[in-house]
Amino acid sequence: MNAVKQGRSELGVALLLLVLGAWALIDASQLSVVEGGRGPVGPKTVPMAVGILLILTAVLLAIDILRGGRGEQEAGEDVDLGHGSDWKTLGLLVAAFVANILLIDRLGWPVSGAVLFFGTTFALGSRHLIRNALISIALSVGTWYLFNVGLGIALPVGILKGIL
Repeated sequence: MNAVKQGRSELGVALLLLVLGAWALIDASQLSVVEGGRGPVGPKTVPMAVGILLILTAVLLAIDILRGGRGEQEAGEDVDLGHGSDWKTLGLLVAAFVANILLIDRLGWPVSGAVLFFGTTFALGSRHLIRNALISIALSVGTWYLFNVGLGIALPVGILKGIL
């Protein structure tokens, strides 16, 4: 009886993936595309690919479950459940995300993204401040260019208008 319940729950995961994939495809199909966009990759490409991959994963998972495959139970992580949550780390991560939300319209994605990436690395324990700052700036500027130039999706440039 326990194996039957386990199979049902795993089919539930497959169903959830199928629903999410269909939702991504439907939502992506409703995106408006500007005529004469740059290049073959537009704003629909990534959500359509994600939707297709989710549906493919759902179908393959369902086939595996129906053939008798079962997910491996966790052997357990090296986590001491006796300790409480790390509220300092969680608070720093929340602060980085809130800073990004508050700064993105005023300062633009390149600056707010750099704050988000740097704050996240700091919260998770990395203390290589100069290296992390340089990587954070490169990631935020790089993703700004990827979205604006590569995908044609305008992220706010903020105070760097005219420079980027």
